[in-house]
Amino acid sequence: MIKINGGEIVVKSLEIQGVERIFCIPGESFLPILDALQNSKIDTVLARHEGGAAMMAEADGKLTGRPGIVLVTRGPGATNASAGIHIAQQDSTPLIMLVGQVSRDMRGRDAFQEINLKQMFSGMCKYVEEIEDISNLNQAIAEAFKISMEGRPGPVVLSLPQDMLYDTLDSIIFSSRIKIHHPSPSSDEIFNIKSLLTKSKEPIVIAGGSLWDIETIHKLEDFAAAYKIPIVSSFRRQSIINNLSPYYAGDLGLGCNPALINRIKTADLLILIGGRLSEIPSQSYTLLNIPIPQMPFIHIYADPKELRKIYKPDLAICSAPYGFLTKMLKGVTIPQENFELPEHKTYRKWTENIPFSPGKVNLGEIISFLRVKLPSDSIITNGAGNYATWIHRYYHFRYPKSQLAPTSGSMGYGIPAAVAAKVRFPDRTVVAFAGDGCFQMTMQEMATAKQISAHILVILVDNGMYGTIRMHQEINYPGRTLHTDLANPNFSMIAEGMGFHAEKVDETYQFIKAFKNCIDSGKPGFIHIKIDKDAISPDKTLSDFRLSNKN
Repeated sequence: MIKINGGEIVVKSLEIQGVERIFCIPGESFLPILDALQNSKIDTVLARHEGGAAMMAEADGKLTGRPGIVLVTRGPGATNASAGIHIAQQDSTPLIMLVGQVSRDMRGRDAFQEINLKQMFSGMCKYVEEIEDISNLNQAIAEAFKISMEGRPGPVVLSLPQDMLYDTLDSIIFSSRIKIHHPSPSSDEIFNIKSLLTKSKEPIVIAGGSLWDIETIHKLEDFAAAYKIPIVSSFRRQSIINNLSPYYAGDLGLGCNPALINRIKTADLLILIGGRLSEIPSQSYTLLNIPIPQMPFIHIYADPKELRKIYKPDLAICSAPYGFLTKMLKGVTIPQENFELPEHKTYRKWTENIPFSPGKVNLGEIISFLRVKLPSDSIITNGAGNYATWIHRYYHFRYPKSQLAPTSGSMGYGIPAAVAAKVRFPDRTVVAFAGDGCFQMTMQEMATAKQISAHILVILVDNGMYGTIRMHQEINYPGRTLHTDLANPNFSMIAEGMGFHAEKVDETYQFIKAFKNCIDSGKPGFIHIKIDKDAISPDKTLSDFRLSNKN
């Protein structure tokens, strides 16, 4: 009789759930899983740090809508990975982290690298469980997929004791692939929504959250055309709708268009689809009155626990975007001719006006070049930092799933996300943006990209400091700016040492040639852009912040 061990059950369970790829830092605590993976069709990407591996898995979950899988060892492996787990929680991304744990008979003795995973992750995850018995292993993995995807998606952690993975079963019946059926509105709810919409003269939609596949995105565009209603994307969710659609009004993020803020505040009907309007998109909770917004407010969300949590809507509809849009479009004629809304004209003016930038490099001009030069299905990734405001403002996201950026504001996300995107979509161009501080948190994952032939393009925006924190220093303590300057290494040498083709840009005009050289090199590319410290945002310099707050 052929027996099956715990490692083999884990891998077979993942295969049944449709997992094509896992992101991993190997550990001796889960050797049976590593051994089983050698006979599996699952692609295993070996990252250089557990934080990078978890960010890759989170990005993969964003792209597919099913849980990204990260496999790490106990103790420092799990704690290192927590950065990616937090992103998945804040960004509502399905993700499952499998952790090789100390043996069952060693628990509670402060064994080597022991950590109480439930205590650590319970406030950050939808579910944390340790699998005591091999006979429960397959069902626990299936349940993890269900929990991760249902309602508001998010991360799940499964702890796998080392000795349990060596246990065996004589036979096993595997669970089938988990499918989630998200809720949709009732006929009465659709009637009530249409009634409010009919009475409205200045309605507006904010679309956010994570339950957006290509079909749902197309339905959103049809909905906008059918009802002639402007669509606003939430923070770092700009690829929810083609930014060149005549119904697109802009995004709610950092450095938001003041005209858009005013338009939302004065709307006579606001429909929030899929998002929660947390701190950043709500402009620090100033966009709407709390708890009762200043206008009629409809909230469409797939998890009833999130409805009425912050705002008290006139209509709280438990529905995924797909179900809501499908029923709103039933029997409705979609106009064949597009009608450009005034809100889109305002958006175009906002993104096409490139203001002066101090120094020899104008980042706005570079982003404007890329939005023309890059294929429309290119994937743009970034971490956290003021450099990202230029991307959000000047790049036009035109294709579904073309933006990977952490709404959690986590630094270091851009490069791991780009690696995950390139292996998921090898034929699409993938560009990772990073600030110099952001870059040095996960730059080691460029070695991962090289090892697996993921030919990404990394664009490093270097101002020699933690720019966002420097800006806040100048706002709150003008002129007192210790502890934010960076003594940086030779970034080009680092990139070349990792097998990248490296270019340096000190003036705006040099970027075009540097970009072409990277694309033509046949290698992953790296462009180091040196910008002036004063160029802290598209509209204000660091000196502006300092002077305005001294006065």
